[in-house]
Amino acid sequence: MAGTSVIGIQQNIILETIRGTDLGEWKVLILDGGSRKLIDGVVGEDDILALNVTNIEQIEERRPMNKEMDAVYLLSPLPHILDCLMADLERRRYRRTFLIWTSLLPLDLQNRLDRSTMAKQQIVYASALNVDYYPRESHLITFRDPWSFPTLFHPACNHLVRQHMEDLAQKIVSICASLGEYPTIRYYNPRKPSHEASILCSHLARFVQAQLDQHAKYNTDFPPVSSRPRGVLIIADRSLDLFAPLLHEFTYQAMVHDLLSLTEGDKVYYKPAASQAGKAEKDKDQEIGEKDSIWVKFRHLHMKDLLDELVKDFNAFKAQNPQFADSENPATINTIKDMLAGLPKFQQGKEAYSLHLSMTQDAMNVFQERRLADIASVEQSLATGLDEDYKKPKNLADQVVRLLDDDAIEFPDRLRLIIQYLLYRDGLLPTDIQKLLAHARLPAQDSEVIYNLELLGAHVNRPLKDSRPAANYQFGKRETQAPSSNESGLSRFEPALKVVLEDHCRGALDESTFPFTKPHLDATEGLMGQEHVSQASLRSAKPTWARTRPSATEPRQRIMVFMAGGATYSESRACYEVSQSLNKDVYLATTHMLTPSLYLRQVGDLSVDRRRLDLPADRPKPRAPDHLFEKEMPAPPPPASSSKPQAPVESMQQMRMNDHGAHQKPINGVHQHQTSQSQSASSAGGRLVKDRDKEGEKKKKKHNFFGSKK
Repeated sequence: MAGTSVIGIQQNIILETIRGTDLGEWKVLILDGGSRKLIDGVVGEDDILALNVTNIEQIEERRPMNKEMDAVYLLSPLPHILDCLMADLERRRYRRTFLIWTSLLPLDLQNRLDRSTMAKQQIVYASALNVDYYPRESHLITFRDPWSFPTLFHPACNHLVRQHMEDLAQKIVSICASLGEYPTIRYYNPRKPSHEASILCSHLARFVQAQLDQHAKYNTDFPPVSSRPRGVLIIADRSLDLFAPLLHEFTYQAMVHDLLSLTEGDKVYYKPAASQAGKAEKDKDQEIGEKDSIWVKFRHLHMKDLLDELVKDFNAFKAQNPQFADSENPATINTIKDMLAGLPKFQQGKEAYSLHLSMTQDAMNVFQERRLADIASVEQSLATGLDEDYKKPKNLADQVVRLLDDDAIEFPDRLRLIIQYLLYRDGLLPTDIQKLLAHARLPAQDSEVIYNLELLGAHVNRPLKDSRPAANYQFGKRETQAPSSNESGLSRFEPALKVVLEDHCRGALDESTFPFTKPHLDATEGLMGQEHVSQASLRSAKPTWARTRPSATEPRQRIMVFMAGGATYSESRACYEVSQSLNKDVYLATTHMLTPSLYLRQVGDLSVDRRRLDLPADRPKPRAPDHLFEKEMPAPPPPASSSKPQAPVESMQQMRMNDHGAHQKPINGVHQHQTSQSQSASSAGGRLVKDRDKEGEKKKKKHNFFGSKK
């Protein structure tokens, strides 16, 4: 889709920061486990090695001493990682230290670093980035934190919530800073809430506002001057839409994550079924991600259209590679050359199409086996409150019971159906819930999932004489006209987030349900022509005159959405669709991505003993490895050599940017020409050493440089 990819933004920040430490000297890059995951997600190793980096090492692992090489540390701001850094500084493992944190270092850790004499002597540059998040797609960001859900909603985790919100706020501010946005903030304020976590969004929004203001106070160049309209940050939580994680969604990405066995970790992999895979792919996990152009092109397409589009696209791919088509003409030298030149690209394309055809077929097989067409027809009526003719549905209870009694319906689908019926009715009599569970023949622990929904704001039990009005489809699909010809009857439901975004862009989003953190400053701007307020006006105080409509060539306004407690793939799709239809850049950030099975498991865990959750806060604090504090064994003397070694290090020293030293910015108060002078002085002192020792030193330098490069 059009717009700026957050993957490219984060990649550029990291590479430019490493490049900024370049004094013409070769250096080692030191990462920790957390920062390595950040780097691996967006930056290739070759891109880093091209920046005068000889090697990439991990600070927790055993590493050789390298006192003649500079080191660039790119680290996570954690206590045990600081311990690792201090151990390196104590033994002077490297010559000079360039220190970069992935986010702001906590004040107590910064004070500890400032008090260190070793740090003052060796650190020549220190800075903090704003990259503590994981871009998953061009406009989708996660924090890879599934433990956020129980931390926010489990009753036994109340004392963890404040610190967790502070951590979330810092990551959200990192996203805003990376995008160069100082947005207005709106947050979800539920109507007539009944659950304790209803104040979650309001508190989180105020934490974010405070940290954003603090960031702007100490960074005078934030936000950067731009003609782009001022951005908006919308903060919501999982209680905004309880239907979205439960419905069967039949767009490609959501469907395969729901129905197929994908391996999800730092990356997503799929192993095609043996019947669908070729010989090469049978036992091979294949990655699904942004590098797969077919996946990016079709992931939001409805499955009813996907197979035809894949076949059409594959035929076009073959037409672009005619040298691989079957031909009766004899091969010539030129045709063979053409085939060999295009073979790698053709093979990659062939494997990609084979993967997606297999995934599509596997998903459709599951669709047929589990009778999802029958289930989805009822689900859509429950979620929208309308039948396929956009009229009030009839006999839904009978349809639900009929499906629960059907042996072909799997148990997880029965549980999802019961919960959706309960949400549709806005609560049921306790006896009715037990009757539905009896029809479904579900295990007893599944009833815990149903009752735990109260912690997310659902009404589970309804008294016999209840004066509450019927459920209000505040965020459901509200139009009542007949469906269009290209709309599937099994996909009438739209996530609440899409309605919120569309209402906001039209200036019709209810201010009582989504208030501003600074209503006296932001409300007028947000509701009356906010798209015409540029970033430049925040600093310059110059008026920005309203125009009737922004042109296509102007920068698009950015809308950032944060969903606490996890987001669904249908909500991700909705953000892309709003971006395209309303000429905005919508970025969805969330703690983690939810599938229906994960959502049911996490809701069920809200009633288990907290000790069984294995929360990071309950684990032993990580410690720096003991080997970092062990005494180094002295290095053996270099073996004698009869032939004089080549000395490439001398030529490498000439690659220092001494000619440009006068134009370089000082690093921690030390100019490059001063560094060069000190190096020259030490070199002069080295001339007093005997020739044999000098040759041995040169050989040692050569070994350290080339031996450390991977």
